[in-house]
Amino acid sequence: MTIKIGDRIPNVTIAIMTSDGPTELITDEIFANKKVVLFALPGAYTRTCSAAHLPGYVVHHDAIVEKGVDAIACLSVNDAFVMAAWGKAQNVEKNILMLADGSGAFTEAVGLELDLTARHMGVRSQRYAMIVDDGVVTHLNVEQGANFEVSDAETILRLL
Repeated sequence: MTIKIGDRIPNVTIAIMTSDGPTELITDEIFANKKVVLFALPGAYTRTCSAAHLPGYVVHHDAIVEKGVDAIACLSVNDAFVMAAWGKAQNVEKNILMLADGSGAFTEAVGLELDLTARHMGVRSQRYAMIVDDGVVTHLNVEQGANFEVSDAETILRLL
């Protein structure tokens, strides 16, 4: 079942790269008592993800934070090493949490899987963005098909 506005973010283990290497986090550590913009995408280093989706959040980071957002997080079904390298290549610095959902546990828990096995990419995440306030989804924008129209940073900035 797909997560919807008013639902709580499921408590799932994901990973993030730290100076000590990949470190597990439970989603409560990211979302509890905070306002978070989470955007997810099919894969690091892929065309739209690298050319537009992540860069938009890098460019608009300060404006989003000025709207009362405590954290911006990017999630993909990739491992922590890939997410960290991609973040470095995209000049994310410490502005955006690069969340690795390597096994797809979070993506499955929110019901936003995208089966790309026919394209040799396995099961990934759909492209979406959500605003989460203290663990509760207040806005959810899921892209239809290959579109990139409602999960971009500019749209989320207007919603804030």
